Amino acid sequence: MYLVGIVVSWRALALIAAVPCLLQVVGLFFIPESPRWLAKIGKEKELEATLQCLRGKTADISMESTDIRDYTQTFEKDSKAGIFDLFQQKYAYSLSVGVGLMVLQPLAGSAAIAYYASYIFAAADLLTNIGSISMAIIQLPAIGVSILLTDRFGRRPLLLASTIGMGLGLTIIALAFGLQDTHLWNEATPVLVYIGIMGFSIAYSLGMAGLPSVIMSEIFPINIKGSAGSLVILLHNCSNWIVTYTFHFMMEWSRTGTFSIFWVICAAAVAFAAFLVPETKGRTLEEIQISITKL
Repeated sequence: MYLVGIVVSWRALALIAAVPCLLQVVGLFFIPESPRWLAKIGKEKELEATLQCLRGKTADISMESTDIRDYTQTFEKDSKAGIFDLFQQKYAYSLSVGVGLMVLQPLAGSAAIAYYASYIFAAADLLTNIGSISMAIIQLPAIGVSILLTDRFGRRPLLLASTIGMGLGLTIIALAFGLQDTHLWNEATPVLVYIGIMGFSIAYSLGMAGLPSVIMSEIFPINIKGSAGSLVILLHNCSNWIVTYTFHFMMEWSRTGTFSIFWVICAAAVAFAAFLVPETKGRTLEEIQISITKL
């Protein structure tokens, strides 16, 4: 979309973006239902059929299906699942982790750089086409590396590396605009902004882009997964909207100050990932959720 956006208008880009949406609607007819949801509503045969489809025809699913049934029955018997029941003490930790990660994601600057990249490049006197093409090219290998490393090193280490890298990128951008404001080294501003945004994009793609959604899907018990996920996505979209709406006004106020604020939020995300986010690598969903409810 970054590459196509260089040569077409935003209206044409919006129409092009509708194509994958339509493909997604068609794809829904071929996606099997969630095994845990089927266990929740008591469809035993469909549960086993779906698990067999997902794991392969020759896979032994007996132990996994039993674990899913037992876990679902335990939570269904002991827990309520209304929207207001989310705010019980036993769900406080998982809800805090989910909300924290998904809200910090756009507030740390990812929404601003994704949506206003051309504006930032122009503010730094850099050709917008060069910046947009570079962002499009550089994110693909970074996401590929993230896929390879997520299950090898774990979610939390990758999330930490990602947020630290984002902070370094924001530091460089803030420094570049600071030099521009003081007229000390104007020639360095385009180069530093370019390096900062490229570094931020790589670091963001390595972890913070996708891992919050992965962790969110793993930490919520089955009985609140739907309502908790909806609440977290709502707050994520609200924080996304706040950044998108205020960014232009913030840049008019102070370019250096804007990215310094993003840096402070990114530093909070580093601390959040280091001390609050649980490691879920190598554990089943049932094991993760049972351990979290005990915290």
